[in-house]
Amino acid sequence: MKLIKCVIWDLDHTLWEGVLSEDDKVELKEGIKDIIIELDSRGILHSIASKNNYTDAINQLKVFSMDQYFLYPQISWDAKSYGVSEIQKKLNIGMDTILFIDDQLFELDEVKSVHSEITCMNALEYKALLDNPRLVPEFITEDSKRRRFMYLEDMDRQEAERSYQGPHDKFLSSLNMRFTITEAKEEDLKRAEELTIRTNQLNSTGKCYGYEELMMYLKSSTHKLYVCELTDKYGSYGKIGIALVEVNETQWLIKLLLMSCRVMSRGVGTILLSYIMKQAKQEGKRLLADFRVTERNKMMHVTYVFSNFQEISNDGEGNIIFENDLSIIQDYPKYVDVKTTQNT
Repeated sequence: MKLIKCVIWDLDHTLWEGVLSEDDKVELKEGIKDIIIELDSRGILHSIASKNNYTDAINQLKVFSMDQYFLYPQISWDAKSYGVSEIQKKLNIGMDTILFIDDQLFELDEVKSVHSEITCMNALEYKALLDNPRLVPEFITEDSKRRRFMYLEDMDRQEAERSYQGPHDKFLSSLNMRFTITEAKEEDLKRAEELTIRTNQLNSTGKCYGYEELMMYLKSSTHKLYVCELTDKYGSYGKIGIALVEVNETQWLIKLLLMSCRVMSRGVGTILLSYIMKQAKQEGKRLLADFRVTERNKMMHVTYVFSNFQEISNDGEGNIIFENDLSIIQDYPKYVDVKTTQNT
């Protein structure tokens, strides 16, 4: 089962005891704040889908000093399935990585009837959350710990984009983005593993790589493991992409190309690929790329095709080998400062 990326909470009789619109006072359920803080430290996001008055509910969360933990809260009188859908779209994660918690069976059934991939849990079971294996990542990286803050920074970016008057590329230029590509070091491997587990849409093979396997490639003289980070004037997006390349005397073979979906709107998705193409051409090597069709990585297939990769092998079962003749290499976007470093 996939790891849970976000827990969506109901409020009345779920996060707190009582009904906000009816009771004089509501109290947080025992230990629930500590649970949310601990999950947050593991990189698990939180949100709310609740039938309540928005202002009253947010004010009550502020009383409990908890409002900052919930991203894109959907508090209204609409169906909770609609609220869940809005949260999923704003976070840009798979519905199968969301856990919805409510005290009412009707609400759980309603959400499940609309979103069959979601996981639902009765609020009575909340004390078991910290031991749920889907909420216990194998590694907790610095990017994990900052995940909520990175989303908050992205909200600032989105607000700036909405209010910006002018062409989109001018807005991107105003962000002062820096895209840094480095050969991986040992301290990058936990995040690299996490990316292979969490990223589905922009993963060229859908394969997950464990820490030990990545360490083997890191030490290999016939492989290159790249990681990249994106920053702008609002902060760091964290390590958002990796590439694993198998090299020999005549060719480079891209075994894995992966980019976080969070940066899709920033126009940086092809920078790492262009860098690899430039390096292969500089060394006079043939460039190939493995690709495996999954349910969700169509966009990565489009990325390869638009970057002038041609199919040279297709077994009819979703396993494709691309080749690029390196005659056309897309320049880096002018609105991004691209920095590259290599280990010595």
